[in-house]
Amino acid sequence: SATADRFQAVPFDIDNVFWTHRGERCTFDTMIEEFGLESEALDRLAMIVRAADTATLDLVPQAAGFLAASLGLSRMFRDDLEQLEAGMLLYDAFFRWCRDATEETHNWPGKPS
Repeated sequence: SATADRFQAVPFDIDNVFWTHRGERCTFDTMIEEFGLESEALDRLAMIVRAADTATLDLVPQAAGFLAASLGLSRMFRDDLEQLEAGMLLYDAFFRWCRDATEETHNWPGKPS
């Protein structure tokens, strides 16, 4: 919080600040609630993010992959803004899956014709 004060920034995702975990929910949930955002796809994404962020990977099957990708990004970028930019693509891709592609599969071998 002192660092946030020094840079006139908003403290985020740390204990005892407004934008943080609340109960079983993560900061992503807090943002959705506080901004009044509502959609089925966003609720689905929130479940994935919450499971990855709160070590409850059994909540949804996509959580482990989301966590692995997030941790991989943190190892790929030393610059926070570059990591943020790459992370936004990850969130966007998962949102699009939540919105448009949850029923799509890529099973192999395919069904006989």
